[in-house]
Amino acid sequence: METKGYTQDGTVDLRGRPVLASKTGKWRACAFLVGYEAFERMAFYGIASNLVNYLTTQLHEDTVSSVRNVNNWSGSVWITPIIGAYIADTYLGRFWTFTVSSLIYVVGMILLTTTVSMKSLRPTCTDGICNKASTLQIVFFYTSLYTIAIGAGGTKPNISTFGADQFDDFNPQEKEHKVSFFNWWMFSSFLGALVATLALVYIQENLGWGLGYGIPTVGLLFSLFVFYLGTPSYRHKVKKTKSPARDLIQVPIIAFWNRKLQVPNHPSQLHEHEPQQYINSGKRQVHYTPIFRFLDKAAVKDGNSSKPPCTVTQVEGTKLVLGMLLIWLVTLIPSTIWAQINTLFVKQGTTMDRSLGSSFQIPAASLGSFVTFSMLLSVPMYDRYFVPFMRRKTGNPRGITLLQRLGIGFVIQIAAIAIAYAVEVRRMHAIRMHHIMGPKETVPMSIFCLLPQYVLLGIADVFNAIGLLEFFYDQSPEDMQSLGTTFFTSGIGVGNFLNSFFVTVVDKITGRGNGKSWIGDNLNDSHLDYYYGFLLVISTLNLGAFLWASSKYVYKRETIEFNEGCIELESKALEISPLGLQV
Repeated sequence: METKGYTQDGTVDLRGRPVLASKTGKWRACAFLVGYEAFERMAFYGIASNLVNYLTTQLHEDTVSSVRNVNNWSGSVWITPIIGAYIADTYLGRFWTFTVSSLIYVVGMILLTTTVSMKSLRPTCTDGICNKASTLQIVFFYTSLYTIAIGAGGTKPNISTFGADQFDDFNPQEKEHKVSFFNWWMFSSFLGALVATLALVYIQENLGWGLGYGIPTVGLLFSLFVFYLGTPSYRHKVKKTKSPARDLIQVPIIAFWNRKLQVPNHPSQLHEHEPQQYINSGKRQVHYTPIFRFLDKAAVKDGNSSKPPCTVTQVEGTKLVLGMLLIWLVTLIPSTIWAQINTLFVKQGTTMDRSLGSSFQIPAASLGSFVTFSMLLSVPMYDRYFVPFMRRKTGNPRGITLLQRLGIGFVIQIAAIAIAYAVEVRRMHAIRMHHIMGPKETVPMSIFCLLPQYVLLGIADVFNAIGLLEFFYDQSPEDMQSLGTTFFTSGIGVGNFLNSFFVTVVDKITGRGNGKSWIGDNLNDSHLDYYYGFLLVISTLNLGAFLWASSKYVYKRETIEFNEGCIELESKALEISPLGLQV
């Protein structure tokens, strides 16, 4: 197992040489990584949290168009990691994919800072009448934004998995630290988001958009310098399969060719390599599970296909991806709730009393900082108190299972959107009581009434955002962990696109003829409360779908073979808790 103090999981340095466990990886290596994550999140949220205001006040877009464009861009940022992860797992590896993509990201930030700084690239106003943005101005602005989205496609799925690679699964102490890694990784992400929503949003609205975007650009460049300083400390996973995604295609095809064959009564009769082959290759053997049994026909010996049968491990890898896909589908609606933070919640806040003292006006987008505050407070409490307490109760190293963690987060999220609905009903009542009609009239209701929904969404993210990232990394096939984490990012991306679709369809249906749109340009004469009610209903229905999907899910079980014996990872009996979540 361990030879001359080298890592036991076969990780190497950048030149492909075995690395010493004592001098590489662990928290020391991760210290160089978290700085980049904090600055990258500061850059992303510095744009995303106030983009809807930039589009309406600087480019003069209408409410529905601005919300749709924010959602489409955010969706692209979160969905392009599918491409970046595939390139990393199949061709370049995590480190080099991240390196190329981070440079593209920085170029996008420089272009965006230039765009918002130069007067010639912004629409002009004369006597209070503002022109629409020209085609050139729109093209330059959105080219900058989508260059950032392309860069994020390669950085987002690889930096977090590269961080998790710094912990050796074969070392019990390092494996225990890895359980905390994703909590503290997201903690650094939240710090970056906090600076963005508190400081950068204020700078953008009061000191200039160019300065507000220029600061995170410089920070991003500095964090990359720090990242490369840590290169000698990094561990790199060795790619053990030429094309990790090939099994996803091969297994269903062979199962289809063998569709008329009878599956053996016992899984031991299915095709599988001898343990020695796994010892020689260093790959992990995945145990048989009794789900998606139609795929078992791909491992039937003497099948009809001209190709040799797949191994049980190959079949189980495909089953894992299908199982994760099932869970992924029921995370899309919760992602649409998350999308409100940077869109409708912000527009809602602009209509309310934002005064703090006699002269200071709170930027509506700054309330997003309370999402981050609640996360920053909740992550240490979750990691240091909740997990040890539940670990004593359940015996699970994580305290609760990954799916239980997600379920709790989704329930809290439903409570948040219910409160958002109630607050909007109260805002509409205040509008009627004070006969407010104009789009720029201030509703005599403090913006701090929105705080509970922001705080609850922050607490929910500690459970479901971190839980999803850890779930998809942990449950992915061994050679597809970058691609696996894109289930997390793509879920957020599709959730943004879904919200864009909902907003567009609801606006068109409710605004037909002489009807009053639920999401009009004048939120003081709309029915945003109806839209929040709609989100509340579909979120509640989605929770039922999640409970069903989680009750069907079977966690991954792996065996790592050695000449001296074997280690089994994540071996658990299949039980169902009272909530319907697998434990």
